[in-house]
Amino acid sequence: MRLFASARERRRVLVHLLVGSLLFLGAMAALREQLSFVTDAAAMRAYVRGFGVWAPLALIALQALQVVLAPVPGQVLAAVAGYLFGPWWGTLFNVIGIGLGSAVAFWLSRRFGRAYVERTVHADVLERFDALVERRGLPALFVLFLIPGLPDDALCFLGGLTPIPLRRLVVVAVVGRAPAFFLVNVFGARLAAGDPLGAGVLFGAVTVLAVLGYLYRERIVDALDGWLG
Repeated sequence: MRLFASARERRRVLVHLLVGSLLFLGAMAALREQLSFVTDAAAMRAYVRGFGVWAPLALIALQALQVVLAPVPGQVLAAVAGYLFGPWWGTLFNVIGIGLGSAVAFWLSRRFGRAYVERTVHADVLERFDALVERRGLPALFVLFLIPGLPDDALCFLGGLTPIPLRRLVVVAVVGRAPAFFLVNVFGARLAAGDPLGAGVLFGAVTVLAVLGYLYRERIVDALDGWLG
């Protein structure tokens, strides 16, 4: 099996890799002081504590915004929260943010209807999950939220199109997403504690679950539809 279409293509890829590696090493050298501060968990936590209540409020706001706007993946914020606040407080702040963001997403789709959701949610997600959520309602949403690797933010918009009361939707979104977010928070906390082995095991477990959830999303939808039918 040929990896490259031609010798020219091989040279182009190797040049890109070389340039990228040099840029990465240069950035690491230029930012070594800042990186040493970031990797010092005690110093980072002391610095964050200096902001008082504003630090967790900022995290909550960012987590809420990522549900609606997705500027950064929620799992990244969860790892940061675990690193800065520990697994329990970090999970609490993340869950509050997820709850607020999910409530806004549910409300937006209910307020502006299907046309708004079709402009907001990727067509592939609509095709795979829309009918299941419409037919099976709250139980289907709970299981889908529970499985890492599925588009949980987009599912909030789909859930808003159902007649399910908003408070039930929010509870299901928070409870279903909390276990995976807790694991990612523990991953961040293990990094802060200087436990790369424990952090690596957690990272590997969450990654495997997310990859399996993504790869087998069609089978999951079919199985869930039959199980709840």
